[in-house]
Amino acid sequence: MDVSTSNELQPLGDISISQMIEKLQEDCEIEKHLPGGGYLHMSNELPYLVIYRQQGKNEKEDRATMRFVLSEASFLLVGTKDFEGYQRLMFCLAEAMSTKFKSFLMVEIFSGDEDSRKFKIKGPEDKLPATLEIFKKELDTLNRNYQVLDLEPTEIENTIQRQPAGKPPLLSLSQLKDAGCLLLGLEVPPVYRNKKGEEYPVFFRSFKDDLIIALHKAIFEFIRIQTSSGVKSYRALGQKNLQEKVLEIDRKLAAIETSYQFLWLVSPANIRHIKDAFFESDYETVLNYHYRLLPVDPDVLKRELYNLKMEEIDDPALSFIFRQKREELDLQISMLSERGTQNFFYNSMMLYGGISRDLQREAEDLLREVPEEGDKKFESIMKADDFRFLALSEFEFFKEQDPDFSSKIHVRDDVNILMVSQGELYIPGDYKSNGNETQALIQHEIGTHVLTYFNGKQQPLKLLSVGLTDYDTLQEGLAVLSEYLVGGLTANRMRTLAGRVVAAGARMHGAEFQDIFRLLHHDYGFSPQRSFNITSRIMQGGGFTKDISYLKGLHQLKEHLENGGEIEPLLTGKFALEQLPIINELSERRVLKPVSIRPRYLNTEETTKKITQIREGISLSQMICA
Repeated sequence: MDVSTSNELQPLGDISISQMIEKLQEDCEIEKHLPGGGYLHMSNELPYLVIYRQQGKNEKEDRATMRFVLSEASFLLVGTKDFEGYQRLMFCLAEAMSTKFKSFLMVEIFSGDEDSRKFKIKGPEDKLPATLEIFKKELDTLNRNYQVLDLEPTEIENTIQRQPAGKPPLLSLSQLKDAGCLLLGLEVPPVYRNKKGEEYPVFFRSFKDDLIIALHKAIFEFIRIQTSSGVKSYRALGQKNLQEKVLEIDRKLAAIETSYQFLWLVSPANIRHIKDAFFESDYETVLNYHYRLLPVDPDVLKRELYNLKMEEIDDPALSFIFRQKREELDLQISMLSERGTQNFFYNSMMLYGGISRDLQREAEDLLREVPEEGDKKFESIMKADDFRFLALSEFEFFKEQDPDFSSKIHVRDDVNILMVSQGELYIPGDYKSNGNETQALIQHEIGTHVLTYFNGKQQPLKLLSVGLTDYDTLQEGLAVLSEYLVGGLTANRMRTLAGRVVAAGARMHGAEFQDIFRLLHHDYGFSPQRSFNITSRIMQGGGFTKDISYLKGLHQLKEHLENGGEIEPLLTGKFALEQLPIINELSERRVLKPVSIRPRYLNTEETTKKITQIREGISLSQMICA
């Protein structure tokens, strides 16, 4: 959004203002360039307007302070020409919106003196006691977050002078009354910039995000008490339609990630030879891992990554998730060029996190309490083509819910595990399992990974299909939970998840391939086959700790359900559980669409029963299906 256009626009006359009011009533949001560099972005669903007036020719522009308003769903930049026209516009907007919502709020934001260390709220304290008290409380909380600045307590000024010093009021008291409008002024201590007007970029970002949250909580209090608006939460007070620069950065981040298949490139291409040699040598010889050639230049990708101007994103929620994603991609790209080195392992720990004492203890307890089950003879053994047939059946189930659903299945000899990459399923050519396990893995791979990829693709943010930062933990937690809900989470499967945590912990303490294999096989009773599978995955790249995500994710998801959380919002796309508040905010703002397709298991009474049991606190070992 370019708010600097154009000084040649015609003055704000009655006809042009009337046209804007009509358009606002017809459309959910309007955007309009105005005289003197002004700009209006307004939602007809929200009874408020945040205002910043631009400086005149002889004044220094305060762009940092102006940025406080740019992410609002309803904001007005008052230009440097035709102030009387702007006054008429504000009066007409307030009158129209107060008619619709019973009341309307305008908040003008401006900076205080250069040496100011205090927020000042200027407004009718007697008419808005609850709103102003909430505002003061939130700003004082913000102050405590930045104690190094020695900010003074927020002051409420019950005054009719609610504008910056030396400036005329936006509207007179009589005009405000006639329009059914209330006006607040917020004077902000300019601690976020120097005396030349240049912001301190890292501090400014944090300060701005906290200030916007405080502002939204105060505005929501006004909306809740004074208006007929149906807004349910302060989190809904943000733009519904994303700015083009937001969409551009989202597209570029997604393009960088999809330019390579990370899991594919860090898994060995010669896994069968490694396995044959290891077993033929009585578990001693470990061949070198051979990796596929990189289809990208890591240096070029990093240059593209840090050329993205994320500092220009004013929406706090989106700015946060974009910066998180850039850090994650930086680590991934580094790991691609470090495969087979110690640095790969160090970056893997940074990417997937460490192992908490609770998780380590839970894994060890599971391995002690749950014995390894011997191989059983099953009436039906599923092979690769059988799995492909069941996957296609699941695809048809998704198409019934959304005809636009599409995906692909690849059966390949150079794949050692079932996996989904960029929404497509890869099946090892020698795949074999019993029917019960296969049904569970169908819901794991198709009902979770493929489904959330497609649901994410339906969203305006492409990153929700490729994955926000640390999405693996929730993804794998959901996938394992689905195995439980369809009755396929066996003792050996749960032991495998616990074994991965123990193996990763051993690797973190310097254990090599043979050490980890012996730990699993001799100390914890895993069969040689399972011990190799766990060890070979952990040793990819030199040490790949993604596999802790499965048990870690199940543990987090179990806590989420115990605390009253729901499953369906987690299927919106690929994200981390700690990002759920941001997903909820974007959903409340209607930036995100409802879930497009739901997994088969959510439609059963058995699922309802099992989720109730989880909410009541069953242990992980009690989730094992006989």
